[in-house]
Amino acid sequence: QVQLVESGGGLVQPGGSLKLSCAASGSMFSIYTMGWYRQAPGKQRDLVAVITSRYMTNYADSVQGRFTISRDNAKEMVYLQMNSLKPEDTAVYYCNAAHNYIPTMKYWGQGTQVTVSS
Repeated sequence: QVQLVESGGGLVQPGGSLKLSCAASGSMFSIYTMGWYRQAPGKQRDLVAVITSRYMTNYADSVQGRFTISRDNAKEMVYLQMNSLKPEDTAVYYCNAAHNYIPTMKYWGQGTQVTVSS
């Protein structure tokens, strides 16, 4: 139904910035709440940021003030601007799409690696 492809990950020094992109394909992109999650080795997958169809955003406390999620419905793209990166931000970052009205319609991308290290 919805295919998600992340890009933009890589190696960055502490304090640096990185912008992740998620390209969506399928129907009714605007009816999905979009989110970014991350998972470090041996850890659970945690919510980083979410943006609704009406552009309301929520952030994990750990990234509040440093990360910004945005979406472009016309381009079917979701972005995560990451500033002031810390080593603890190191993880695989996943794009997620959740249908606003059908709970079972939830999709994941393959993930993109972000490594924060000097």
